[in-house]
Amino acid sequence: MTDTKPIRRIAIIGTGVIGASWSSLFLAKGLQVVATDIAPNAEAALRKFVETAWPALKRLGLSPGASQSNLTFTPDIAQALAGSDLVQENGPERIEFKQKLYGQLDELLPPDVIIASSSSGLTMSEIQKGAASHPERCVIAHPFNPPHLIPLTEIVGGAKTSEATIRRATEFYTSIGQRTVRLNKEMPGHVANRLQAALSREVYYLVAEGVVSAADVDTALSWGPGLRWGVMGSLMLNHLGGGPGGIEHFFQQFTGPMTAWWKTLGSPVLTPDVQKKLIDSVHAEAGSRTIAELEAERDEILLGLIELRKKAAKPS
Repeated sequence: MTDTKPIRRIAIIGTGVIGASWSSLFLAKGLQVVATDIAPNAEAALRKFVETAWPALKRLGLSPGASQSNLTFTPDIAQALAGSDLVQENGPERIEFKQKLYGQLDELLPPDVIIASSSSGLTMSEIQKGAASHPERCVIAHPFNPPHLIPLTEIVGGAKTSEATIRRATEFYTSIGQRTVRLNKEMPGHVANRLQAALSREVYYLVAEGVVSAADVDTALSWGPGLRWGVMGSLMLNHLGGGPGGIEHFFQQFTGPMTAWWKTLGSPVLTPDVQKKLIDSVHAEAGSRTIAELEAERDEILLGLIELRKKAAKPS
């Protein structure tokens, strides 16, 4: 695989929520996007998503050449792939489907075109078994939803993924403003979703046990550690938590209490009764606010935080 070919034309395979969000981001970065999906009304839904996302992307800053007119749609996958420099695949999370699709992509694409999967639940080692000729150009590039706003991409190679592919994919996603995380080992759920899952387990446990309501546990998270996590990650905050002595003093001070808490963490079973308790508590927290209203609230605050972090970021 050559490392010199610029990535300017992206083929989007699958235009559901993730595919549409990726499309919006790529367009905002001045790239050409050719999308394909066989679902009914897929093109109309995609264009509506991009149009709705555009004001937020404009607020964050459009790259030179950015335009919604750079979006092309075709139901024909071969047409979508023609001339593409990178494929962002967002198909269903079914291994048989993925392997068959990757066999098709492998046959249709030149060997220097990266095939990047948004998969959150499947490993690239399994997916790339479908790409018999050039499995080395297949890689996981997993976003955090919605990718047009959340600038995180997890890069995970499979057993046959080349280092050149990892490097080139990392350089590409970094070039469009994503913060990339390289996983040195394949793990189910990658990293960000595993962290979410670990926290969700304790949240569900506390609500199910009647320790706290959904509203109060969400307040504890979003107005406590969540505020700090919006600035720095857990380990760097531990470093600050140790005061002048840093991470070394943190472990001296808190290893005992922290490991004692670990022993009392819950492992809830999501029975129908437990789910109902969680659902009822969440609806009580949401009140009369619709999903659309809650999404708008989330995105407005998120945009402000992203803008603030951009101002504070060190020049790269």
